[in-house]
Amino acid sequence: MKGHILIMLANILFGASMPVFKYLLTADVPPESITIMRAIFACMMFWLVSFFMPKEKVLPKDLCPLFVCALCGVGINQWLFVIGLKNSSPVNASIIATAVPIFVLLLAALVLKEPITAKKSLGVFLGVSGGLLLVFNSTQTTSGTNSLWGDMLMLLNQLMYSVYLVLSKPLSRRYSSVTMMKWMFLFSTLALAPFCLQYMQYVPMFYRETFNVSQLYALLYLLFGATFVSFMLIPMALKQIRPTTVSMYNYVQPIIASAIAVAVGQDTFSMQKLLSAALVFVGVYLVTQSKKRKDIENLDIA
Repeated sequence: MKGHILIMLANILFGASMPVFKYLLTADVPPESITIMRAIFACMMFWLVSFFMPKEKVLPKDLCPLFVCALCGVGINQWLFVIGLKNSSPVNASIIATAVPIFVLLLAALVLKEPITAKKSLGVFLGVSGGLLLVFNSTQTTSGTNSLWGDMLMLLNQLMYSVYLVLSKPLSRRYSSVTMMKWMFLFSTLALAPFCLQYMQYVPMFYRETFNVSQLYALLYLLFGATFVSFMLIPMALKQIRPTTVSMYNYVQPIIASAIAVAVGQDTFSMQKLLSAALVFVGVYLVTQSKKRKDIENLDIA
């Protein structure tokens, strides 16, 4: 239950960040600047918190996997997400996001030897159905500049996030969430800085004549809530539940985004949205109830 609560909170924070991202991007904040600011802020926060926690020594053999996880789960992943969102529509991005549990299901089978059971497959199918139903019945209109380039970036982003969920599972058993994140965000900051740091000079809110308090609040939410807190929760959840289950909660994000849109008058409630939510949570339940590899092995022995 602890793992489910943690990953639910993380995806609520991620889901609420979608309109915030779009708000800043439409305010001419460069996506590269958002990416590097998130990396730098989270890096400083995790290292600061680590000074007040028991010391954990990272084995040299784990630095390479941490570096790969940093690029797949934080650095390049977030860069692709923001640039892809700017060049793609929210509808397209939501459709592409439904591919995450499928990627994780296949990768977990290959890397972690997790079984692909009928119940788990049905759960993924129901989750995909719920996400697609929500997207196709959206009352919001999209304009203009949708591109194949943006869609491809979003697809690559989701694939890299799936790789991160699978590869970080063994690391989450050996290290605390803070230890993992402080190294991952350090690696991500160093990797992104040469490409993204120069765009900081183009952030409108940093100049007195264009300073906007609402944009500053939006940025603070992305830095603290949608980056520092949410990324700390993911490895904590992975300690408790499987990567496939974690990925299923990805479907919570469009539901949260839709609920926020309804609350602020940008969208309307419908039975399709209620059915979508039901399909998603039934899908998550089926995936969580499917047998683990250890359970199947014990059954075969018996």
